Amino acid sequence: MKVLLVCSSGGHLTQLMQLQPWWQEHERHWVTFPTEDAVSKLEGEDVTWAHHPTTRSVKNLARNSVVAMRTMRAFRPDLVVTTGAAVAVPFFWLKRPFRASTVYLEVFDRIDTPTLTGRLCRPVTDLFLVQWPEQQKLYRESVLLGEVW
Repeated sequence: MKVLLVCSSGGHLTQLMQLQPWWQEHERHWVTFPTEDAVSKLEGEDVTWAHHPTTRSVKNLARNSVVAMRTMRAFRPDLVVTTGAAVAVPFFWLKRPFRASTVYLEVFDRIDTPTLTGRLCRPVTDLFLVQWPEQQKLYRESVLLGEVW
């Protein structure tokens, strides 16, 4: 299986790194920001660097939409997985022509309110995972995975 792992650097990347026993078994490609921690953690991995900051930046949303189309066209993933944040939005919304499935893992530290990225990606997410029972109340038909830490 070809897996595209898309996330912001920092805690979002740390969460995806915790899934290494699963993703190391698959052909994979990463999309994140070229921050010092991401460059270090992803040394030796195939990576496409995205544009940041993404928080409410229409300019970088447009730029990352181009990155998403190019990356999806070149890699042709079977599955796109994210822990957020905004960098994932164009990858989820542009998945259809590539027939990729999507998995969204809601972040560990947002228990009482939904994240903006979660709300934006939810309509086009095939499997929406949460880490707390309280998060299931925020997202209909989500699946409780438990803590990924």
